[in-house]
Amino acid sequence: MSEATIFENKNVYRVEGFSCANCAGKFEKNVKELPGVQDAKVNFGASKITVYGETTVEELEKAGAFENLKVFPDKSEAPSSTVNQIDKEVTKEAKIPFYQKHSTLLYASLLIVFGYLSQFVNGEENLITSVLFIASIVIGGHSLFKTGFQNLFKLDFDMRTLMTVAIIGAAFIGEWAEASIVVILFAISEAMERYSMDKARQSIRSLMDIAPKEALIRRNGQEMTVSVDHILVGDIMIVKPGQKIAMDGIVISGTSSVNQAAITGESVPVSKTVDDEVFAGTINGEGLLEVKITKLVEDATISKIIHLVEEAQGERAPAQAFVDTFAKYYTPIIMVIAGLVAIIPPLFFDGDWGTWVYQGLSVLVVGCPCALVISTPISIVSAIGNAAKKGVLIKGGIYLEQMGTVKAIAFDKTGTLTKGVPVVTDFYVLNDQINENKLLSIITGLEYRSQHPLASAIFRKAEEMNVTYSNVIVKDFTTITGKGIKGTVEGTTYYIGNPKLFKEVLNANFDNSLEDRITNLQNEGKTVMIFGTEKGILALIAVADEVRESSKNTIQKLHQLGIKKTVMLTGDNKGTANAIGRYVGVSETQAELMPQDKLAVIKQLRSAYGNVAMVGDGINDAPALAAATVGIAMGGAGTDTALETADVALMGDDLSKLPFTVRLSRKSLNIIKANIIFAIGIKLIALLLVIPGWLTLWIAILSDMGATLLVALNGLRLMRVKE
Repeated sequence: MSEATIFENKNVYRVEGFSCANCAGKFEKNVKELPGVQDAKVNFGASKITVYGETTVEELEKAGAFENLKVFPDKSEAPSSTVNQIDKEVTKEAKIPFYQKHSTLLYASLLIVFGYLSQFVNGEENLITSVLFIASIVIGGHSLFKTGFQNLFKLDFDMRTLMTVAIIGAAFIGEWAEASIVVILFAISEAMERYSMDKARQSIRSLMDIAPKEALIRRNGQEMTVSVDHILVGDIMIVKPGQKIAMDGIVISGTSSVNQAAITGESVPVSKTVDDEVFAGTINGEGLLEVKITKLVEDATISKIIHLVEEAQGERAPAQAFVDTFAKYYTPIIMVIAGLVAIIPPLFFDGDWGTWVYQGLSVLVVGCPCALVISTPISIVSAIGNAAKKGVLIKGGIYLEQMGTVKAIAFDKTGTLTKGVPVVTDFYVLNDQINENKLLSIITGLEYRSQHPLASAIFRKAEEMNVTYSNVIVKDFTTITGKGIKGTVEGTTYYIGNPKLFKEVLNANFDNSLEDRITNLQNEGKTVMIFGTEKGILALIAVADEVRESSKNTIQKLHQLGIKKTVMLTGDNKGTANAIGRYVGVSETQAELMPQDKLAVIKQLRSAYGNVAMVGDGINDAPALAAATVGIAMGGAGTDTALETADVALMGDDLSKLPFTVRLSRKSLNIIKANIIFAIGIKLIALLLVIPGWLTLWIAILSDMGATLLVALNGLRLMRVKE
């Protein structure tokens, strides 16, 4: 079958009941073996499986490597008629109290208590005592044994196989009490592991619940409440004050402030008026808005964010790849060590068979790789979920790790360190005999016919000063390439352009005070335009791309975090670039660069510093962004290109999120390393207890259970990292 055909038969399912990463891997393997399935990929972090080929939900549930597994078609893939049913099932499952989900644990624990009471009253060898412990083992471990025996017959050795062999061995040597304790503690450990992962996944589930399922729509002059699945592009949505916005769209009527924190992480509501974009899941403030729908529900920004975050949680980080490889060889090695511990002392050193078989069984229990396997994914899921809620989209575990190792960061100037919108900063009238408003009216009338990027700044200045220019009649309008424009108004020919235009073309004389003023403005990073006639200069206009309020503070914080080099890259002139670079505090400024020059700078930084990040707008500077270790896009919300191409997207167009991202990444790296070292270290310490013969099944299972819980709780700390 061709790849194209396989792709056409791609189906995504949500999985409820994943207890551990090891079980998820087993489930993936089983699904791949189903008839009609060409390939399958489990995303443990998002609790999903992607299946290529033909199968059914029933077949998938039968392929589960553990009990209580439930499979639902993913909402984005399922027909709208089944979505509500899926929601009901998932909600029903989520509302079941913890003690009800694990009632068998309660019953098994009570039997252990009764077993010890019987042991105290009737003695250890009493039949009732043994029966109580055996009943506890059967009730508490039926799920474990079901999978463990299947794996044992297939010679497939995972943690459940290890535990099954250990418990059978304990039963053979008459250690019923300890076998029952091992079963119950293992079951509790699995339940807590599942609970921890569900807690981490909740950060994404909360995103899924942000957007309303219905909206008030006006069609054919009638208002009606419609499910979001049936809303079409072009429909008019009415959003009342205080309501959540259900769909992405453009405001066509009304003015309000909208809380966009759920999408962009912005803490302050954003003003919205006609022609402004609004996003599903955000909250309307005090005004009534009419919004024209621009995207279907599955294409909405919030839907894309959820999808990309879930995909990111499934991407394996380098640390996780190491753990997976380690665990692959670790389990069989533990089996061999346990066998050697059980037989070598009795065979060659006259040891007691019962004692050393018991020690070997304890080694098997210690060898359970739960803590090691969960150490990385729970940290990645927690960190990426936390970042998404704060308006930072990290596209995978590999980028989460790499952000923490970055030593140098390059910034595109326009639209990154600056707002990317030119504004008039200075307007000097040099001829007192002409009214300022009249001059601005003529200038705006001329610029209206220009295609120059700075013309928009002139229009905004005219609007601010309530100057009209529609009545300005311009004749003989001409562009003077590379220097400016000219046109005739009321019989007088006016010129607007750079200083070269007036010096070289009009031979104008610049006195010292004028030269000084122009130089000072240029040193401040401003572009100077001169307005005048052949007879003389009438006005100076300075235009600048405003620096973001957060840029200076962001660069300062990055340096405090130990980033060794910050470089601003721009195609702008050196004077403007140096002025902005000095103001924001970057280590170095590179100006007058073409795209290929920016790429060369990134390569130089990588050779000098190793891991380098590049921050841009996600559209321009694509070669530089691709060449960097981590490409970071500004303004991901509503920008499809940024969402799709960047390794990291700052959703709120907010540069101040960058230091938080670096800190979160570093903390993630530290926690992942600490988890791995602790998980392996605790096993080694427990194994060393074999030498003096101190290792017991109790110590073995408690060390495994304790390690699993501690690494899970340590990983969950990443959900609490603040900006």
